[in-house]
Amino acid sequence: MTDSITAKTLLSPSLTREDCGILLSDLEEFRRYRERMNQRILSTDNLGIKRFFALDTRAYEKGALDAKTKEMLGLVASTVLRCNDCITYHVIRCVQEGITEKEFFEALNIALVVGGSITIPHLRRAVEVFDQCKEKLKKGQSLNL
Repeated sequence: MTDSITAKTLLSPSLTREDCGILLSDLEEFRRYRERMNQRILSTDNLGIKRFFALDTRAYEKGALDAKTKEMLGLVASTVLRCNDCITYHVIRCVQEGITEKEFFEALNIALVVGGSITIPHLRRAVEVFDQCKEKLKKGQSLNL
């Protein structure tokens, strides 16, 4: 990373994809990017990729565990793995599934304990997305993926 990106990372609460290739500036940009790239990837008709996408989707459906619990597990795993796109996705899904603030922070605590202090910047991202989601809901806006 260059010094200018490092400084931006430390000083800016919301970077764009152009700044560092990881963070997205808002939820709508994330949705559009995810939709566009998933369409591109799936348009290749690669059977292995299609099967994995289907497996990933089905894994989070209600089963012995409810969907909210599975999304919280996804959030914890994504935080430990330090994948901001994954964190954004799972935070949105957690909010869609009705996660409370207490549940959200308890899940992040598990991620912090498992992942260590290196996950703190990703906790910040998760909280930022959580707050954006809650704000959208307050305004009567929907959370779409």
